[in-house]
Amino acid sequence: MKVGELLEMVDETIAELRIAAVSNQQRSFETPYTSMEFTQRAIEIDEDLRDLEKIREHLNTLDPEEDAEKHLGTEGLEKLVKMLELLKRSEAHVY
Repeated sequence: MKVGELLEMVDETIAELRIAAVSNQQRSFETPYTSMEFTQRAIEIDEDLRDLEKIREHLNTLDPEEDAEKHLGTEGLEKLVKMLELLKRSEAHVY
């Protein structure tokens, strides 16, 4: 996988998580009975977002046509791709 492809996956996941964070923040005001759950989830999503933005910054320093395995290793790349897919599929904004 090329660095550019991986960067695109990271950007898509960041977009999904931003939507989820806003959604959870808004839902925290709906009712006092569930506000803590939505606030906690928004905080967790924000932490994931910060981690992904750091990864994105690092990937932006690399050549987009270079092999991502060269920098992350095979196992590291597989773990990152799996994590991105899980975060994207989690649909944290849908309840």
